Amino acid sequence: MQLLNASGCLDALTAPETVAMLDAFVTKTVTPNPRTGNAPVRIAETELGMLNAIGLANPGRERFVADVLPRLQELGKPIWVSVGGFTARDYAQTCEQLGRDAVASIELNLSCPNVDEAPESAAEIVAACRAVAANPLYAKLSPHSWDIGESVRAVEAAGADGISLVNTLRGVALDGRLRPTLARTSGGYSGPALKPVALAAVHAARSVTELPIVGMGGVQTGRDVLELVACGATHVALGTVLFADPDAPERVRAELDEEAVRAGFASPDDVFCAALDAVVNLEN
Repeated sequence: MQLLNASGCLDALTAPETVAMLDAFVTKTVTPNPRTGNAPVRIAETELGMLNAIGLANPGRERFVADVLPRLQELGKPIWVSVGGFTARDYAQTCEQLGRDAVASIELNLSCPNVDEAPESAAEIVAACRAVAANPLYAKLSPHSWDIGESVRAVEAAGADGISLVNTLRGVALDGRLRPTLARTSGGYSGPALKPVALAAVHAARSVTELPIVGMGGVQTGRDVLELVACGATHVALGTVLFADPDAPERVRAELDEEAVRAGFASPDDVFCAALDAVVNLEN
């Protein structure tokens, strides 16, 4: 199992010491053209997490490839590039510019709640990228779908090499005068309360695919990581927790073995798909 960061939750160039604790680094989402993002207010805290409506602020793919990516490579970690766009062609053209040697994997951000979505389906976008990209492609999906298994099957058939689950959920926070706190009204909700949603999505995805799955959503502790692995996650990403605890990767690793033993397993590796096996055993 690899430990990663969730896209947008860590700036590698300002926090290289946190990146050093991870197995791979996932970039902020890169779009074809530079984006300043949405107008402020763009972040709102909630009782059990936070809302963000950053709007995919980034320098654009030309500057990313020429300037940012070489600096990230100097950190000595595998680089996963999160790619976004507003048409399938946007995604494909960005993927085409990312060299296989420089980029370990590409994560296609197919479900950002803070910007307008591409008119094409997730599967159509994956297929367009598969046609031009030699890199492994991970499809990052929304938990909004009632049948996440159907979405997973579709992107796998289109050529995805892995799945990332889950992206944030859309939410709204109100201020003291009962007005939306965020300028955009709604934003992507993340934090501890997202974990049950993530567990359900990963469990459903693992039931229909053998592809690698990056589980994310509400991860705070080693126990949280273990639960995602039990539901079928191959790798786990830390998100909101990194804002408050930049040492979380090291702490979580230290907790993993102890949590596995407490749950009755010899090691974290033995936990993989335990939640699915339990369901099968009950049915038999």
